Amino acid sequence: MTSRMARWAALALLVTAAACWADTITLFNGKDLTGWKGDGFAVADGALSSKSGAIYTDKAFGNLTLAAEFKLAAGASGGVVVRGARAQLVDPASFAFIEPNMALGALRGIAPAKATTLKPAGQWNKLDIDVAEGRARIAINGEIACEAALPAAPAQGPLGLVVTAGGIDFRGLTAVELGADAKMPPSAVDLNKAQPGDNTPPAGFVALFNGKDLDNWKGLVADPPKRAAMTAEQLATAQAAATQRAKEHWKVIDGVIVFDGKGDSLCTGKDYGDFEMYVDWKILPRGDSGIYLRGSPQVQIWDPAQWPVGSGALYNNQKNPKDPLLCADNPIGQWNTFRIKMIGEKVSVWLNGKLVTDNVTMENYWERGKPIYPTGQIELQNHGNTLWFKNIYIREITDPTKEK
Repeated sequence: MTSRMARWAALALLVTAAACWADTITLFNGKDLTGWKGDGFAVADGALSSKSGAIYTDKAFGNLTLAAEFKLAAGASGGVVVRGARAQLVDPASFAFIEPNMALGALRGIAPAKATTLKPAGQWNKLDIDVAEGRARIAINGEIACEAALPAAPAQGPLGLVVTAGGIDFRGLTAVELGADAKMPPSAVDLNKAQPGDNTPPAGFVALFNGKDLDNWKGLVADPPKRAAMTAEQLATAQAAATQRAKEHWKVIDGVIVFDGKGDSLCTGKDYGDFEMYVDWKILPRGDSGIYLRGSPQVQIWDPAQWPVGSGALYNNQKNPKDPLLCADNPIGQWNTFRIKMIGEKVSVWLNGKLVTDNVTMENYWERGKPIYPTGQIELQNHGNTLWFKNIYIREITDPTKEK
C-alpha cells in the first residue's frame, strides 16, 4: 500500500471510529444527582463527593468504556461498580498491606492489581474502565492496573459509586456504550503510543514531526508584534531560552508528542503562508488547547462535555463565525484528526472527516485592525493540561487557483 493510500485508509478508519464512538453519555452534569439514586453523596465544586455512601445510575449498562476523574482523601476506600464488580479505589498510604485483590485498581475480591502511580495528594487522578467480551480492564492515570474476567452476572447493570471510608470525589464521568458482541477496545495505554504507519506523511505532504524527536520545533517567544519589534540578536537569545524551556515540558514518548501541562506552546521552526495540514490530537477531561495558524489563535480544541459546541472552530473571532457547524469530537481519551486548510485569510477545518469550519475568515487576534498575517509559525497551544499530538503533516500551497 502506498503512503497516500495508507493515509486515506487510516482516515477512513478514523471516520468509522467517530461514528461508532459518537454517543458519549455524560453521567454527571456537574450540578445535581440527576440520573442517580442512592444516598450519602452530595455535589460540591462540580464534583460528586462522599465520605460514606453509594449511588447507582438509573440506566443499566452492558459493554462500555467508562472514563472518570477521582480524588482520594486520607484513608479513602471505595470504588466504581460495573456489571456487579467493583473497581477498587483506596488510599495506598493507608492500606499498604491490603490483599492484592483489594488494592487500588483491583477488581475487588476477584483479581489483583499491578502497582500504579497516583498523583500527589489533592490532585485529580484519571480512571478508565473498559468492559467487553466478559472482561473488565482498569487503568489508573494511563497505567493498566488490572484486566480480568468478570464473574457470572447479568449482561447489563447500573454503574455505581461507592465510598466506605475516608472520602472520594468524582467528576468528568462519561460512558460510551459498546455493542453486545463488541471486542475489547484499545486500552488508554495503547492509545498513548504511536501505531504502525503513524508519522508517515501521505504523498505531497511532509511530516512536521518525525516520531522520534523535536527537531524543527522551538519554544514560544512572545507574540508576533513583540517578536517583530526585537532585533535579530534579541530574538535569537530569547528563542534559545524559550526552546530550552519548551523541551523540558514537551517530550516524545512512544512516537507521540506529550505535553505535561506546564510551560509554553510548541512552535514550528518554519513560518507558513497558505497550506493544508493534518494533525492528530488527544486530551483529558476538561482539556483545552488549540492550533495557532500563522502565530495567531486558533483552531479550538476542548472537551465537549464542558463546551458542547465542540472543537475545530476559530474561537477568537469576533466579527466572523466562531463556532463549529457541528460537534464531531470523539470521546475523551480517543484520538481526533484535524484537516486544516488555510488560503489567504480563509480557513476550513474538518474534524474526524466532518466539515466543522467552512471557508471562514480568520481574524487577527493580536492586531484587530489588521488582517491576519500573510505568514507565521504553527503552534501547539499550551493551556495548562496534558496533551498528545502525532501525525502532523503539511503541504504548502503555492498556487491557490489550483485548489478545489
